[in-house]
Formats: sequence, C-alpha cells, structure tokens
Amino acid sequence: MKIIDCTTYYSEDLMLDIRFNILNQYVDKFIITESKFSHSGKKKPLNFNINNFPKFKDKIEYLVIEDEPDEIDTTNISSSTKRMNSLLRIEQSYNFMMNAVKDASDNDLICLSDNDEIPNFNSKHFKESQNDIYIFKQLFFYYKLNLFYDLMPWYGTKACKKKKLLSFSWLRNLKNKRYPFWRIDTFFSKSKQTNLKIVENGGWHFTNLKSAEEIYTKLSNFGHHNEFDNSGVTVKDIQMCIDNKIVNYNHQADKSEDNKYNANYKLQLVEDKILPNYLIEHKEKYKDWFDNS
Repeated sequence: MKIIDCTTYYSEDLMLDIRFNILNQYVDKFIITESKFSHSGKKKPLNFNINNFPKFKDKIEYLVIEDEPDEIDTTNISSSTKRMNSLLRIEQSYNFMMNAVKDASDNDLICLSDNDEIPNFNSKHFKESQNDIYIFKQLFFYYKLNLFYDLMPWYGTKACKKKKLLSFSWLRNLKNKRYPFWRIDTFFSKSKQTNLKIVENGGWHFTNLKSAEEIYTKLSNFGHHNEFDNSGVTVKDIQMCIDNKIVNYNHQADKSEDNKYNANYKLQLVEDKILPNYLIEHKEKYKDWFDNS
C-alpha cells in the first residue's frame, strides 16, 4: 500500500516544510494544489515554488487551478452568497486532485488534509487497523508549535483506500463518527460510514503559525471570510491575541451565531513530548515558533 498525501496551498511554506519533513518517511507522493484565486475570489499569484523543497522534489506533484468554478454567483454580494461561492471554490480545489490519483492502485491510501493538519501514521490505532476509511483525531495548536487549545480535538486529515474514493469533497465531508452496520440510514448516506476508523493519537493541527498581518490576510481570504469580514477584527486585535496567548474564535459556537469572534480562551503551554519527533529533534531550526515564556 502506498500513501498519497494531498493538500491545498496558498502561501504556507513554513507549514509545508514541517509537513514534508514529518511525513516523508511514510508518504510515497505529495500532491500540492494551488488556485489562481483565493477562497474569497481574489485573483492571486502562484506562490508555490518546488525549488524551495529540493529534498522532496521527486515526490511532489504540483497542480494549478486556472479558473473559477462555473457556478460562482457574481451578482449577489450577501454574506450567504459569499459563503456559497467559497464552498464552490473549496470543492473545486479538492476535486481537482482527482487528476493526480487516477492511476493509483485500489489499495493505495489517499489522504486529504489542510496543510496545517499533519496525520500521525505512526499511531498504533492506524498501523493495526484494516479499515478502508480513516479520520485522524488530532491535537490542536495555535500561533506556536507548543501552545495547545485543549477545549476540543481536531478531526483533520481524512483518508481512504483509492477503491472507496467517491470524490475528494466527499472525503472531506465525512462525518466524524463510525456508525454501526445495522443503522439503516447509512445505506442511503454518503457521509455516514460503517467501515470507518477514528484514529486516536492521530496527529497535530498547527493553525495560524503566522504574523498578525499574515493571519489577517488568511482570514480575509479563507472559506469563512464572510464571518471574518463581519467581525470587525483588526490586525491589532490579532496581535493582542498572539501576545496574550488567547483564541478569540469560538470553535464551539452554534452555526447560526452571527459573530464567532467573541471568545477569550487562554492557550496552554505544553511539554515538547507530545509533539512530532522531528520538531523535538529540530527545535533550534523552528525556535521562533516555540513559546518559551
């Protein structure tokens, strides 16, 4: 079984460097997809440069999305329409990856992550499993590699055998739950699966390892940019959160809540031992991304 790691890219070279180095010993092929448009629809330059990653060059396949989805609605500027357009762009970026895995073998494992979601292929819950579909339950970090958000796990990387892959958007939208075989509704649902393994000790989600200005740019262009646009959060506000180790986004808010940027949760400084071995062994290289206070 080969492992094919698939992710999208905007401008996150730090995370790709960490990703490639942690996963290289397990992954046979890295698929990187970049669009000429942000999730908010802004035209952007292509930022990925394979020459920045010479060690992994032979494993990387780089895909470029040239055009917007045909279904984009440019006549309506409401928040709901902005969100729907973002979802269409996200779905396009995922499904475009089918171009890179069509020749994979039936039992090859196709893994889909945001680039800051790093699966732990060394987890015994993964290595000892014979399932066809996996969701990796990951530790959640903010701003620094050792600042832990302990309110919830992050169900990040999702994976399945090629023979089970309906589409990448189907894979990304799988429910974070294994359903019993006798549940009748699973026969009629693509998102509810019985042959699914939730991988405990499933890796790490390192979000917003960026400057305040870079986080602002990211949030202005990512899938939920409509929520961020309406929040009124400024670069100064983001810098205050970084300085005080605070998460201002309410990850547990109801979907209908208008402003989710109303939290004030203090991050936990954790010991290095829960991090990937590569980061522990190369701590000096990433010293600016460890909190030492």
